[in-house]
Amino acid sequence: MIELRTKHEIEALRAAAQITAQTHARLAEEMHAGVRLKDLDVIAEEFILSLGAATLYKGIRQVPNQRPFPGAICASVNNEICHGLPDGRILKEGDIVGIDIGLRYKGWCGDVCVTHMVGQLKSEVKRLVDTTSESLWRGIAACIPGNRLGAIGAAIQGYAEGEGFSVVREYGGHGIGRELWEDPFVPHIGPADRGPILKAGMVLNIEPMLNMGKPYTKLMKDEWTVVTADGSLSAQFEHTVAITENGPEVLSILQ
Repeated sequence: MIELRTKHEIEALRAAAQITAQTHARLAEEMHAGVRLKDLDVIAEEFILSLGAATLYKGIRQVPNQRPFPGAICASVNNEICHGLPDGRILKEGDIVGIDIGLRYKGWCGDVCVTHMVGQLKSEVKRLVDTTSESLWRGIAACIPGNRLGAIGAAIQGYAEGEGFSVVREYGGHGIGRELWEDPFVPHIGPADRGPILKAGMVLNIEPMLNMGKPYTKLMKDEWTVVTADGSLSAQFEHTVAITENGPEVLSILQ
């Protein structure tokens, strides 16, 4: 069932989304060559707790008997698409790292991913990051009442593939509310005429993942980290979007 949120509920989701945005801003201050992923994880967890929120990723399982996730953030480096572990690896100049943060604040969830850049990037890598960010905004622009859900993915796919990048199929966005992952599943590919009709009051997380190479994925032995099957680089961005009568409103833009 797809929930339609009241104005009060949307404001509660905005408050949670703002803490995720603030946490990303805090991590951006530490994003330099030589920093360890697990140190970023500690900084993020301490910051989230200091604002009265609770982390959601640590200890979570997506399927029964899965190894519990070990960190407060996901940290996906270079060819890692999503769900990377915040372990002892040290970031290097030219790396990209997708930091995904999930939390709960006063009973409502926040979830934002940003691909952070470490120092100067090669031009093609920066183009991947910039295209992924722009593809998210193209998807957000399609969040208009009366469109079908597929319009979001069609906008993302059309732009990304036009720029020469591929779109990951297996993983997508989702509804969000008192739980982190709610209906509907939001694909990042078309067709535009697929899925339920978008209505004012829906709140969606849109999070395209673009690869330099093919769209195919592989799950690593750690049971969490998803990488590109061909070893190519991948980037991801995510925002929380409320659909209103006047179009999309991004709740997770830092205010």
